[in-house]
Amino acid sequence: MITEPDSRAATNALLNELRQGRWRPPAWTRFLVQATRRSVHQARLRPRALGEITALHLGLAALGHRKRLLWTVTSWALAATHLGLLEQRRSLSLADVVTLTRANVPALTTGWAAPVVVLAGDVADGRLARGLGTASPFGAAADSLADAAFWTWFALYHEPSRRVRAAALLAWVVPVVAVTTAGFGRGRMVDAPRPVLLRPAAAMQAVLALRAVRRRMRHHPTGR
Repeated sequence: MITEPDSRAATNALLNELRQGRWRPPAWTRFLVQATRRSVHQARLRPRALGEITALHLGLAALGHRKRLLWTVTSWALAATHLGLLEQRRSLSLADVVTLTRANVPALTTGWAAPVVVLAGDVADGRLARGLGTASPFGAAADSLADAAFWTWFALYHEPSRRVRAAALLAWVVPVVAVTTAGFGRGRMVDAPRPVLLRPAAAMQAVLALRAVRRRMRHHPTGR
């Protein structure tokens, strides 16, 4: 059984040391070296999970567009270097596989159905994680990054309205930047606020998906 400090405590220790070093170049160097060592160590503790992530991304790379290979490589690197977030688990869950696949939709297709597929995957991985009891910090982090990456990409490259694109950036990019900046500034991880009634990111997902479907229907009406 893996009995090392959980990933949050380890990350807080790294951030606190960086803060104590006043974010100077030597402190950043120590931070990066220690973070890399921890990532390598956690991957060695979980060879099965690393193998699953590698096999999944090799399959996605084979199915995806060659021009977007960097997207899949980046996805693999982020997943492989955050295996400590699996905590006591040594392998991926089915929900994790769905999440990572959803994160790579831009490398697989750029069609109008992409946002619909991603929405369906978002619902599916959440239900799988809750139903099978396999929720983990790894899955939560992957889910958040997958949403931010896909919807920001889709809004920038496929949404014609400037206002909607701006709203999408406010919904995903601004919170990520704010939480990351606050974490480095405070020397500990900061959780993004999760409003109960109004969820701008969820609303934007629906807006972008519906607008994509409507554009498809206008340009390719049924029966033509």
